[in-house]
Amino acid sequence: MSKPVIKTDVALVGAGIMSATLGALVRQLQPDWSISLFERLDAAAAESSDPWNNAGTGHSALCELNYTPKTPDGDVNIDKAITINEQFQVSRQFWAHSVDQGILGDPTEFINPIPHVAFTHGEAGADYLRKRYDKLAGQTLFEGMEFITEPDEFAARLPLMSQGRDFSDPVALNWFTQGTDVDFGALTQQLLNYVGKDADIFFGHAVTNLTKQSDGSWIVKVANQRTGEKFKVHAKFVFVGAGGGALHLLQKSGIKEAKGFGGFPVSGEFFRCTNPDLISQHQAKVYGQAAVGAPPMSVPHLDTRVINHKPGLLFGPYAGWSPKFLKSGKITDLPLSVKPGNLLPMLSIAPQEFGLLKYLISELAASRADRVKTLSEFAPRAVGSDWEIITAGQRVQVIRKTGVGGSLEFGTAVVAAGDGTIAGLLGASPGASTAVPAMLSVLEKCFPQQYASWAPKLSAMIPSFGQKLTGNRDLYHQVWDWTNTSLKLTKDATADATLQSASAH
Repeated sequence: MSKPVIKTDVALVGAGIMSATLGALVRQLQPDWSISLFERLDAAAAESSDPWNNAGTGHSALCELNYTPKTPDGDVNIDKAITINEQFQVSRQFWAHSVDQGILGDPTEFINPIPHVAFTHGEAGADYLRKRYDKLAGQTLFEGMEFITEPDEFAARLPLMSQGRDFSDPVALNWFTQGTDVDFGALTQQLLNYVGKDADIFFGHAVTNLTKQSDGSWIVKVANQRTGEKFKVHAKFVFVGAGGGALHLLQKSGIKEAKGFGGFPVSGEFFRCTNPDLISQHQAKVYGQAAVGAPPMSVPHLDTRVINHKPGLLFGPYAGWSPKFLKSGKITDLPLSVKPGNLLPMLSIAPQEFGLLKYLISELAASRADRVKTLSEFAPRAVGSDWEIITAGQRVQVIRKTGVGGSLEFGTAVVAAGDGTIAGLLGASPGASTAVPAMLSVLEKCFPQQYASWAPKLSAMIPSFGQKLTGNRDLYHQVWDWTNTSLKLTKDATADATLQSASAH
């Protein structure tokens, strides 16, 4: 006897930060809607949202130099940095509201204060950081940024990076004390605990196909990964938040908006520090400059992480390559994603991105000693035995059709059907940190009539809703003070976190 068709208003595919965020928003905006979530793995946030798979967390463009590129005339363009920081402030507000309302629990489980630092060495690098500082420090969202070149101050703030360093090679820092580290795995789990109170969540269940019905609804085919049982779900709206698996499902849906999109997978590995003494000597997220030809997600960083209240230290990433679209995916993922509509865009990428291909080849050929040498640019006295290699999450960069060819994009793209019955998210960085504005974009595109009526509720959740904080200092400071208090990111909390970190060692 076949299982009866499950009926739901909203079907969420994937149990990562995107689906969890969208589910939490829908529950508050439209509590009468039914929600069903399907995740092929046995736990939430087990792919890209996992804290060890999602390095560089807390993206807010405070330290990531790829968001402030040099212009041909030698200036610095800060437009993208302002946009991403603005988006991150929206996420912060939603999280603070959720803590205030009891939707989220202890915020120190998922967000903790940690300085964000941009680092360069050499005269050209120092000149670039001075120009970056001059452009950013006067911006509302970057108030409090410091420019540091003095070796003694460098050593006081970054002891691990100063030991053994030859300061005849000039160093420079853009330092922002009030940055954050975000554990998106813990955040996802807390959000899904809230969503799951009035939703059906199916772990170990893979969505295998999506078929549109004449009334605009969808039949979602689901397979139980444990028993092999198959059943159907009748959904009025579908969101595909399946990370690297989203492209295949959007292609299967047949929507014209997904045609022409391709994906280029890039994997990564990190050094994780195993020496508690070294971990205690570095409390910051320090980002450097990417190698020539390297994708933005490969910017090297020595990165303090806080997971389960314990500080950790990562360095990387070291890029790798696999045809898989997910860490737990299949080697057929890339070839099976090639369709008549995206063949030319995908073929056109290789000659355009020769620098990227050269970079990937060199990374794949690198030995462990080569990797330690790269680490030594940040920590000059690095010893390989203090670090272990871990494999991070798989990223699938968007290939978008442009004319007869295509272009490789290093960001996220919301793909929504014209009738608003299905949407999905493609791409990666800055990803999780902008989850809330990304999901608001989904709601606006797919529910335009309801979106206007939701405005009062959204304004209660996100006080800057419909406004820009950039240039609006009064509103920014109100929002900043409130989110810092609700998320326990005040100066007192920062001091407490530092003491706890020190006492842990």
